Amino acid sequence: MGRAFEYRKAAKMKRWGAMSKIFPKLGKVITMAAKAGSPDPDMNPRLRTAILTAKAQNMPKHNIEAAIQRASGKDAADIKEMHYEAKGPYGTQFIIDCATDNGTRTVANVKAALSRNSAEMLTSGSLNFMFNRKSVFTFDKTDEMDLEELELELIDAGLEEIEEDIEPQEDADDKKIIRVFGEFAAFGDLSKALEEMNIEVTKGEHQYISSTPIDLSDEHMEEVDVLIDRLEEDEDVQAVYTNIN
Repeated sequence: MGRAFEYRKAAKMKRWGAMSKIFPKLGKVITMAAKAGSPDPDMNPRLRTAILTAKAQNMPKHNIEAAIQRASGKDAADIKEMHYEAKGPYGTQFIIDCATDNGTRTVANVKAALSRNSAEMLTSGSLNFMFNRKSVFTFDKTDEMDLEELELELIDAGLEEIEEDIEPQEDADDKKIIRVFGEFAAFGDLSKALEEMNIEVTKGEHQYISSTPIDLSDEHMEEVDVLIDRLEEDEDVQAVYTNIN
């Protein structure tokens, strides 16, 4: 995603945080992570990272604890991960990850959002060769950090790429961040390596990254942005990945 997109996303995340709209999404991630492994964060890297991500969004401790407890509750089994693929205007492609207790509702909402914004759902697997699924971790860059040293430290844990970037802030100076990328299966090893280096991760997840990103004009991006907003505002939608640069 480009810088303009990051500004829009940062502003939206702050709005969602203020209105607690993002907490149900984060809670589902925590519940699924706890259900897939141990409810003990010390024994479950995926859960540990989900909790760190939630804390970075100022999710209250009691919400996090409740999400973990739901993993062993009767409603935990009802939450299912769902995955949709779509194509939109101007050559745009979308992978839409959802977590839901009502698949019929979710697919209907996703289809409605797509059809109202000149997009359509594709058959599952249509974009398999257009996106790569990677483990991605983000953390704040400190003055003491050196990218070459970090690369050497993390390469044995499955690091493929490391980059420095600027994270836009709506009401403060932009801050420097570092992103590390690894293969899908390297998530646990990279998470453990970062912990051992006492690096506090602000976000850790599996992301779909386009192998052939495209650029859009401001006018076209404005139109596509409406679709992305509509999808992301659905509580069942966890993430929307696109081939937009």
